[in-house]
Formats: sequence, structure tokens, C-alpha cells
Amino acid sequence: MDKKLLIAKPVTEELKKFNTYYKDSVFCNNVRIQEIIDYIMKSDGKRIRPILLLLAAKACGEINNTTYNSAITVELLHTASLIHDDVVDESKIRRGMASLNAIYDNKMAVLAGDYFLSTALIKSVLTGNIEIISRVSDLGRDLAEGELNQLSLVKELILDEDEYFQVIRKKTASLMSVCMRIGAMSVDASSEEVERFTKLGEYLGVCFQLRDDIFDYFTDAIGKPTGNDIREGKVTLPLLYAISYAPEDEKKELLSVIFSYNYTDENIHKLISYAKEHGGIEYAYRKMEEYKNRAEEIIATVSDTEVRKALEAAVEYIVERAY
Repeated sequence: MDKKLLIAKPVTEELKKFNTYYKDSVFCNNVRIQEIIDYIMKSDGKRIRPILLLLAAKACGEINNTTYNSAITVELLHTASLIHDDVVDESKIRRGMASLNAIYDNKMAVLAGDYFLSTALIKSVLTGNIEIISRVSDLGRDLAEGELNQLSLVKELILDEDEYFQVIRKKTASLMSVCMRIGAMSVDASSEEVERFTKLGEYLGVCFQLRDDIFDYFTDAIGKPTGNDIREGKVTLPLLYAISYAPEDEKKELLSVIFSYNYTDENIHKLISYAKEHGGIEYAYRKMEEYKNRAEEIIATVSDTEVRKALEAAVEYIVERAY
């Protein structure tokens, strides 16, 4: 069976309900606004985050209205953050389609992102759980902080692996971590179960971002030009590793390109090639394998066989996906 189908199998019916509730949550009687919403929905992803939330809930209890409202909340927040990110990064492509800001301009995109964010706040209140509302609020701040930190690192050019992982925990891993945390919380799971799924989400999120960073050195199949991160001044793990172990003269030459922001096509090719030829990609894969193993240790403790198989498929999908 296809991994994506296997991941959703234990929550197939619940996912159908989620999709209906999600579309209803952002419906607007204003035709012009609904046109924008429809475009956003058309470019939506594979629902991996709400699926993980539903799986965590199913592993710990019975999915209920709090679970659905929690899943809708995090997906709305995630969508809002992507819309805003495309404006900040001046991206014109999102998942192989023209980004919202490319179609409607930056002002409309920011306001559409705000519309999704506001709807997320409404849905979080409907969970009726102050702890879930608090976690979602923290998540919104973490996502913004992750982006701000990344922009700061670009300006300050801090080439430090610990700081890199701090950024991706805030920017990417926090979302999957909170998804699985509040999924468990929504069915009144024990504190031990909640913490277990929180960690699992974090490890999956780190794997997801590492895979994304590796993509930047190889392909534009996801609608993202090769070397795009470098063009934006983001030194991700493959290049960071290669530079840190480079001989002093080579390091000086590479850093001169980065510090001068001289990101011509030739220089980007040089940086990508250096990372590939000096173990950067292999190192990123090794780190991803470390986090994958940590995730699998937790998954092995899940008693529900169907959910456990779905989570095993999820971690395989995340580290093997082609886009």
C-alpha cells in the first residue's frame, strides 16, 4: 500500500470529517474573499499535520469534537504561516503552483494569512481547553520566533550547528510537536502519553526540515529552485558542516562569498558543489537518521497496531519523500 494511504488508514473516516469541517471553518459569504480562500485550499498540502494529530488522539483514546477543533486550529495556523512566509521570502511558487502573493500581491496575501490566523484563534477557543489554547498560542509565537531567528542568523551570519537546530525546532519541529501533543491532550491522555507524543512530533519535525534542507541541494521538483535557501542567505546543515571542516584557505574563500552576499549563479553552484563533495549531504542524512531512530523508539511503544503501522509509515514517508 502507498505510504500516504497507509499513514491515513486508521483515521480515514475522521480525516473526511476533518476536511469538511476545515473547509466550513474558512467559508466566507463575500465572493471576492472566497475566491482567495478557494485558491489557498487548491494548493493545500497532504494534511500530514492534522493526520498526525488524529493518530496521536486515536492512540490515546477516542477522537471527539475537541480533537477536530484542535486539528483545524493547527492546520489554519500552519496555512497562515506559509502564506506569510511566502511574502517574507518573496517566493512566487508554493507546491508547484503560483504562490498567493504572486497572484494577488503582498497586501492581499498578508490579509488572507491574517484571516486564516484569526479563524485559528476562533477554533482554538472552541476546543474549550485552556491548556490547548495556551499551547496553540505558544506555537504561533514559536513559528514567528523561528523565522525571526533565521533572518537574524542571515544578517549576523552565525555558522553554528546548535543554533541551526534551535531554529528548526522553533520553525518546523514545534508545529508537529504541538500537533501530536494536543492530539493526545484532546482525548485526556495521561501526562506520560502527552510527553511521549510531544517528543515524537519534535523528532518527526526535525526529520522533515532536514529532508527539506537536503532538497535544496538537488532538485526543484517541489517548485523550489535549487539553491534557493543559499540565495536567501540561509546556511543550512549540509553547507554548515562542509564549511566547518574546510581547510582555512578554502573556508576563507567560501565565507567571503557568504559574507559579501555575492550570490551569483556561479557562486551558488560553487557552494552547493562544495557541500556535496565534502560530506555535507551525508552528514545531514546521518543526523536525519539519528532523529528517525529516536522517533521509531517511541513508535514501538504504541499499543494500537494499526496506529503504530501508520506512524511507522509516516516516519518513512518523511525521510524518503521526493518533494
